[in-house]
Amino acid sequence: MPADTANLAAVTDKTTTLLAGIRPEKRALPTPCPDYDVATLTDHLIGWLRMFAARAAGVDYHDDPNSYRCGVDPAAEFAAAGEQAVAAFRAGAADRPLRMTSSELPGAMVLGMVLVECVGHGWDLAVATGQPVPYTELEAQAALDTARGMLMPAYRGPGKTFGYEVEVGADAPAVDRLIAFIGRDPALHRAS
Repeated sequence: MPADTANLAAVTDKTTTLLAGIRPEKRALPTPCPDYDVATLTDHLIGWLRMFAARAAGVDYHDDPNSYRCGVDPAAEFAAAGEQAVAAFRAGAADRPLRMTSSELPGAMVLGMVLVECVGHGWDLAVATGQPVPYTELEAQAALDTARGMLMPAYRGPGKTFGYEVEVGADAPAVDRLIAFIGRDPALHRAS
């Protein structure tokens, strides 16, 4: 099994555990991800994973991932989508182009995008809900390597998908370097 697929399996399992740890009274809390509270970030994370998983599995998927609203068990929904994604990538989805929302992308890039989504937004949810950030150095480094290879300056700034990069030391843990690279302040976790 390729290393990134192993990372994906571990990261989706850990993100499932984070989602299972969110108590109902925490769903309205703000997150470090601008414009998202815990509930809307949960919807976003599950909606996009469902789309990535379906496309990797070769299944037609026409729902708008941004419009997805989860049911009563978000962790179970995320786990199911994670299992579908891992199975598809184990079966070779990383080795072929995958049709995403408006274009085809290399499957390996899509796998990396899923890692960035899960680790980045998993960190957001952990910080917002007071849970430990569960990702290893290896998992966070795989996500960071992908983010560095695809995040263009045009995607950063006010009203954009990502914030400006936050400075951290080169010796910072990989999860802190990833979070800083995608425009969040890793100090938020230490302060929570």
